[in-house]
Amino acid sequence: MQFQQLLYFVAVAETRHFTRAAERVHVSQPSLSQQIKALEQELGAELFSRARGNIALTDAGESLLPLARRILADTETARREVQELAQLKRGRVRLGATPSLCTGLLPDVLRAFHDLHP
Repeated sequence: MQFQQLLYFVAVAETRHFTRAAERVHVSQPSLSQQIKALEQELGAELFSRARGNIALTDAGESLLPLARRILADTETARREVQELAQLKRGRVRLGATPSLCTGLLPDVLRAFHDLHP
């Protein structure tokens, strides 16, 4: 199961339309359809009932949808948290200093660092 397949699955589930879902995720409709088919084969179950002009989730699709949404949300959270650490927007500073540094140089250095990275 691949991240993109889950993304495509959620897009189809929300739009109930393969072409609109493909437009939403910026891929061609045949490519999206192939990835959905590959996901269904891997899972061993059809995720959509494809009646003429009507796309509906099967029981397997209904079961997968909340899990896929949670996986996509967790992935976005992980991406955002790692970026915040890499960009010094969040994190932990650990430092050791002698008592003389703590009363002399350190307060100004910490203030400057905090001003740059609140």
